[in-house]
Amino acid sequence: MRCTLIAMPRPDITVLQRLLGTAEYRRLWMLGGIANAMRWLELLAATLWTFEVTGSALAVSAVAMMRALPMMLLGAVAGALAERMDRRRLLIALQASSALGAGSVALLAALGWLEPWHLMLQGLLAGLAWAGEMATRRRMAADAAPAGDLVPAVALDTLTGSTTRAVGPLLGGVIYQLAGISVAAGIAFALHLVALRLATRIPPPPRSRHGGNPFAGIAEAVRLVLGLRPLRLVLGVTLLMNVFAFSYNSILPAFGSLAFAASSAAIGLLAAAEPFGALLGGLWLALGRRTPPGTMPLVLGSVLFMLLLILVAFSGSYALAWLLLALGGLGTARFAAMQTSVVMTAAPAEIRSRVLGLVTTCIGMGPFGVLAIGALADGVGPRLAMAVMSGLGLALMALLMLNEARR
Repeated sequence: MRCTLIAMPRPDITVLQRLLGTAEYRRLWMLGGIANAMRWLELLAATLWTFEVTGSALAVSAVAMMRALPMMLLGAVAGALAERMDRRRLLIALQASSALGAGSVALLAALGWLEPWHLMLQGLLAGLAWAGEMATRRRMAADAAPAGDLVPAVALDTLTGSTTRAVGPLLGGVIYQLAGISVAAGIAFALHLVALRLATRIPPPPRSRHGGNPFAGIAEAVRLVLGLRPLRLVLGVTLLMNVFAFSYNSILPAFGSLAFAASSAAIGLLAAAEPFGALLGGLWLALGRRTPPGTMPLVLGSVLFMLLLILVAFSGSYALAWLLLALGGLGTARFAAMQTSVVMTAAPAEIRSRVLGLVTTCIGMGPFGVLAIGALADGVGPRLAMAVMSGLGLALMALLMLNEARR
């Protein structure tokens, strides 16, 4: 193992100053932080409420699945549209859909009318914004970064996303336990409006020169991806991580309750463990020695996370499970940073949004994993379900790498 993986590099604060001193990048970064924090807050509050009302891990998985469904169905289309439309207007519309959904849930819950199917519909609205996140906001943030600062810019954005995945569930668990889902959704609604205001202050991008059939553009992006090994690996690893690894989030309420008799707040803290580790990993990438985009960190980070998930499944204590998930976050930080950076360097500029749309589609395959792990958890328990899904992911990762080695 190289010593650079052990010794912490000296932070390069000037990079951070350059990035946050760029107004457009700063607004996009803040918008992403607020919107993503509320996304995870809403998700945990919704799954906690659903498990409390139904007692079914499968029902919880169904609520979580609806948020990822638009990514699977519309991710590639969002990428094509982002190259033909004003990305700023598209971002505003998507952020407005998130605010509308959160506000509706807050009102229904306050009136005592909330049902699980309402949360599924809200998940669809929130999922629209998630589907366009990579092809719009992330693409705009990467484009707005100062020349030469692509990887630190993506790493900082990833770091912030990891922070929101830690803070959002933690706040969601605490607020839900203290005040219920109506207050949690109301807070999300208010902060989504703040993010919407930030979106309106972003200057419009140059007018797109793309025209014609967007589906033809998607086909062109598919041909490009199939012909370039780095892009094939990005899509393949992204698919495996979202189906077989990140699906563990959907059964955390059942896992925490049944394995450790954890409270809602403790489940929120458990959900924050992996993002906390990813936050530390993102700091390393953003402020440390410059790391060029590459597929090896993407693969190794993913393998590390899935291995540790198996250990989490059989951990004997809440504290050990939390620590293992936090260590796994060091791997997901590498995965997330390279996922975008490799696309931004390996794909031509005029097709990047479409390739990022394909990445979004692979992320959107997560509902299959969510449903599978939910059904397994109802049948054999959440511990074994988590271990089986992670083991399958590792086996398929080995096959993917073997296939690439033979090409």
